[in-house]
Amino acid sequence: MNKSDLIEALRAETGLTKAKAEAVVDIFFGKMTDALVRGDRIEIRGLCSFYVKEYRAYVGRNPKTKEPVKIKPKKLPFFKCGKELKERVDVYRR
Repeated sequence: MNKSDLIEALRAETGLTKAKAEAVVDIFFGKMTDALVRGDRIEIRGLCSFYVKEYRAYVGRNPKTKEPVKIKPKKLPFFKCGKELKERVDVYRR
């Protein structure tokens, strides 16, 4: 499912116009993005959580030349699946 599919599903379920459904989806993902940029954790019970993981700077190696390379510190978003979602997806456990 992509963003367009999500907009279409929201439109079909709620009867909103396509423009309003698109606005809702944009607001939803925009607010999630803003929260992650601030370093906040997002938790949607039963589905998942999103958080930002920070990595310190370190010295790596260029695999081709074996030269040391300084790697800058960085922040990356992570997704953690919720228990209920895991159980619904893993149909072989039933």
